[in-house]
Amino acid sequence: MEPWFDYDLPAELIAQEPLINRVDARLMIVDRARCTIDHAHIRDIPDFIRRGDRVVLNDTKVIPAQLRGKRVETGGQWQGLFLGSTPEGDWKLVCKTRGHLKEPEAVHLLDREGRVAAKLWMVERLDDGQWRARLDEPIDTLALLDRIGRVPLPPYIRGGQMVDADVERYQTVFARRPGAVAAPTAGLHFTPELLRSVGQRGADVSAVTLHVGMGTFRPIAVENPADHPMHAEWAEVNAAAAREICAARAAEGRIVNVGTTVVRTLETVAAAQRAAGAPDLVAPWQGESRLYIRPPYEFLATDAMVTNFHFPRTTLLLLVQAFGGVELVREAYAKAIEQQYRFYSYGDAMLIQ
Repeated sequence: MEPWFDYDLPAELIAQEPLINRVDARLMIVDRARCTIDHAHIRDIPDFIRRGDRVVLNDTKVIPAQLRGKRVETGGQWQGLFLGSTPEGDWKLVCKTRGHLKEPEAVHLLDREGRVAAKLWMVERLDDGQWRARLDEPIDTLALLDRIGRVPLPPYIRGGQMVDADVERYQTVFARRPGAVAAPTAGLHFTPELLRSVGQRGADVSAVTLHVGMGTFRPIAVENPADHPMHAEWAEVNAAAAREICAARAAEGRIVNVGTTVVRTLETVAAAQRAAGAPDLVAPWQGESRLYIRPPYEFLATDAMVTNFHFPRTTLLLLVQAFGGVELVREAYAKAIEQQYRFYSYGDAMLIQ
């Protein structure tokens, strides 16, 4: 018997391309109080928004973090994924190549036309298969990645191979702060017009930031999910967002979080506030979140959430089950498969309220 956080998905339901119009994606409506499941479309979201609601988005921006290169000494092919920078300006990355890399060893980074763009020294092997690396000469990291990097699509989309259109499609329209290596996929459905429609229903919009890391895709490989090591992701709630979210809750409006990343961010801050005995629901905060949300869990700053359909045996699915209820979410996923919803990053979504 499969674990309660697992399920079988026909491969043909894994979306390989987004719909031409983002708002045409399907939207499953999961009502926790009535234990009902209904069907709509993303363009119908304003119909489920109430006056006074606060809709919260993640404004992280996916960086072109996927790299190609050649080992200087051997000429062998090299692939890397930029994960972030250290306080000293070194890179953290994961990479693969034939044979074993030495410490240190130089790699020529190639641009999208296959030309040498920079030299990167692989300096030190770190934990979890990561490396610390250093550019041979001072170059602005984000500018270099914009010039030579590729969109880091998850492997279930065309084997992770981007096409030019992914540069725009695998990015939310409200992305502002570079730092993610994967998109906050629930936000991919929203257009400026849809956000205006939400506002016309009397709801307001706020933004927080969580830079999605590769740990989000790490499967739960242990029998008891409580034994799974939770990954860390950098997040921030600024003063304006904290003030707006607190005001909405004080006025008895709902906090409608777009995506598991927003849920994780606000619940991290709300839990810290409660632990400190602070009066406000949330407050300005930044740091690394290691919050592991799984059933059972008491949600403090989430009244409704929009989320895509997630990979089995992942912490994302556990978070959704914690909010929607294990059995109701299992039923929703079974109906999504039966109704041939499109799954994962470029797929359809659900609204749990």
